[in-house]
Amino acid sequence: MAVKKKSLTNRVLIVLLIVASFFIGALYTKVQYLEKGTEDTKAGQTSPRTAPQADPQGGSKEVSTDDDPVLGDKNAPITMIEFVDYECPFCKRFVDETLSQIKSEYIDTGKIKLVMRDLPLSFHQNAHKESQAAECARDQGGDTAYFKYHDEIFKRTTSNGTGLALDQLSVIANDLGLNGSALQGCLDSEKYKVEVDKDLADASAYGATGTPTFFIGKSDSSGKFTGTIVVGAQPYAAFKTIIDEQLK
Repeated sequence: MAVKKKSLTNRVLIVLLIVASFFIGALYTKVQYLEKGTEDTKAGQTSPRTAPQADPQGGSKEVSTDDDPVLGDKNAPITMIEFVDYECPFCKRFVDETLSQIKSEYIDTGKIKLVMRDLPLSFHQNAHKESQAAECARDQGGDTAYFKYHDEIFKRTTSNGTGLALDQLSVIANDLGLNGSALQGCLDSEKYKVEVDKDLADASAYGATGTPTFFIGKSDSSGKFTGTIVVGAQPYAAFKTIIDEQLK
C-alpha cells in the first residue's frame, strides 16, 4: 500500500512539474517579447504593422523637398517625401512589399512624386556612408542612377547595422554600369557628408526620429508643402487612403 501511495504521489508531482514548466515557459516568452519591444522602441524604429501615425501637433507638418532625388514626374500634384535609412529593416520591408505598388498606381501614372531624403540612424554604422554613396551615384547619372542604386542596396543588404559591407558600395556602382572607382573617390572625400547631415537636421526639425518616415501632401512650386506624416512600413492600403484623400 505504501508503495502505491508513493507511486501516486510521484505521478502527481510529475504532473505538477509539467504544469509549472508550461507556465514558466509562457511567462519567459512573454517577458522576452516585451523586452524585445522595448529594445526596438529605444532603437528609434517603429513597428512595421501599426496604423498610420499622425504628427501629434495636428496631423501635419510643413516640410521641404530640398534639392533631393525625385522619382516620378517633377510636376506631379502630390509629393511624398521618405526619410530613409539604408540599414533599416523596416525601410527594406517598405521597398520589398509596398513601393512597387505605389510606383505602378501613382508614380508611373504621374499622380505623385517620391522625394528621397536621408535619416541614417546612429546605431546603423554603415547607413551614413550608404546615403553618401547613393548621392555619389546620383553625381554620375542623376536621379535615375540614384534610384537604381537605392534599389540595389536594399536588394543586397540584410539590414541592421552592417548588413552591407562598405567595400560593396563601389561594386554595386560597377554592376549598375557606373564608375566604381569614381564613386569610391567621391565617398572617400565625403563630398556629400554635409548634404546627408542637413537631411538629418531637417528630419529632427520635422519630428522624424524613426525610419521610414513619410510626409504626403499637395505639391508646391516652392518645394515646401504641408504633409501628413506616416511612420513605419505601413501596408499599401494605408498609403492609398492618404494619397487618394490628397488627390481629391
